[in-house]
Amino acid sequence: MKKKTMPELHRISTEEFHKIEKIPLVVVLDDVRSQNNIGSVFRTSDAFLVEKICLCGISATPPHPDIHKTALGAEDSVNWEYFSNNLECVEKLKKDGYIICSIEQVNGSVSLTDFNIADNRKYAVIFGNEVKGVDQKVVDASDYCIEIPQYGTKHSLNVSISAGIVIWEFHKKLKK
Repeated sequence: MKKKTMPELHRISTEEFHKIEKIPLVVVLDDVRSQNNIGSVFRTSDAFLVEKICLCGISATPPHPDIHKTALGAEDSVNWEYFSNNLECVEKLKKDGYIICSIEQVNGSVSLTDFNIADNRKYAVIFGNEVKGVDQKVVDASDYCIEIPQYGTKHSLNVSISAGIVIWEFHKKLKK
């Protein structure tokens, strides 16, 4: 096997990316403190055609050198919006018809493997601070809480890893 060259990857331009159909998924980063994690989420969102990223609270916004370091330009292709207040973001998404899903370990959460992703609905998935997780007020305002099953001793994943797992799962069900 031979690694593919850049031309063989058939990469599209940022302008082409903005024109193609996205999956009906918005990613919300609630007080994510690491710009490298934010950049990684941008890059994953680009790869799987996420509609938009909402950055809330202390989450840094582009342009930022540490976001760019891991996003590698995806901060220019993926649409994003900033909200100083995470609940304002959630309320706007609800008003726009999104099902709000906090990715958090809570009583009554649904396992990601069991969550029914309907291809005719719009979703917003919320990822929280690296230490505190999703804000409790946001959890309370969510339609669902989804938990990524984990079987080791830590029961904790890096926020960008969690985002990658969840975005991929939604992409598989929502991509037409």
